[in-house]
Amino acid sequence: MPKDLFTKEQQAQIEAAIKQAETDTSGEIRVHIERHIEEDVLDHAAFIFEQLEMHKTKLRNGVLFLVVVEDRQLAIIGDAGINAKVKEGFWDEIRDHMVSLFKQGRYTEGLSEGILMAGKALKEHFPYDKKSDKNELSDEISFGK
Repeated sequence: MPKDLFTKEQQAQIEAAIKQAETDTSGEIRVHIERHIEEDVLDHAAFIFEQLEMHKTKLRNGVLFLVVVEDRQLAIIGDAGINAKVKEGFWDEIRDHMVSLFKQGRYTEGLSEGILMAGKALKEHFPYDKKSDKNELSDEISFGK
């Protein structure tokens, strides 16, 4: 099970980055970890996005980070709301930054920094509304088989 790929402390650090990134924004971020997949990483990310019901956020501003450890693959996908706001290549910039840290063996840091980068865009385009905002999705890391 991929849950053993990160220590409890590392998982807590990643989840803390999610909480921090979601501060001052109505946007939602999820992280999903898989050991191995058979299909294309972006297709699998779209499948997981739907499985986690990320498309059901009020403003369609969810972002999924999918890490496939053994296959050394990473996908970042945003829902329609956030994709309409960020510049072309935005997710690629985050992915490239994360990959540079992953290559140094700094997986927890890479994930955390990528999450915070996404959080900045969410905060800019989807500011927190104290009257109506609520945490629509879990901040816990989800794991595949």
